[in-house]
Amino acid sequence: MSITYRTPTTKDWSTIDHLFRVSFCDTFAHLYAEEDLDAFLADFTEQAWTAQLTDAAYAFLLAEDEGEPVGYVKLGPRELPVASAENSIELRQLYLLKHWHGQGIAEHLMRWAVDTAKERGAAEMFLTVYTDNHRARRFYERWGFDYVGPYTFMVGNHRDEDIIMRRPL
Repeated sequence: MSITYRTPTTKDWSTIDHLFRVSFCDTFAHLYAEEDLDAFLADFTEQAWTAQLTDAAYAFLLAEDEGEPVGYVKLGPRELPVASAENSIELRQLYLLKHWHGQGIAEHLMRWAVDTAKERGAAEMFLTVYTDNHRARRFYERWGFDYVGPYTFMVGNHRDEDIIMRRPL
């Protein structure tokens, strides 16, 4: 294993998309009707990924093992319905292929996210996590995130029970 990290470019949109779809579906697809999952995934297009990869308000880091993508993290503007300082940021996605869980890659991606948020002047970071995703919740709690409140996350017409978590920076 030789993990490297780099900032993806617009040429990497399909790599990010693949990591997102595989990771999301491996973890959550069993929860949804096919039409809800398809409707949700339809929003993740080349145009949408490319727009975020070129928007300075977003920041990505891609993890690779000998050139093969294994995970990524994405920061973006806070859009969650919470009262906070104006200089907050949202951890939008942190996805890692299942085979790579428990090997320190998520730790590196999170460290980068926290450091990057601080460099951007953020005073706090927010995220959402599925209520029953206990592995992810424990990970975020280890990183100092605390429960803020419930959040409805829509997958097609399906309402997921998520929670909002916050970490001061």
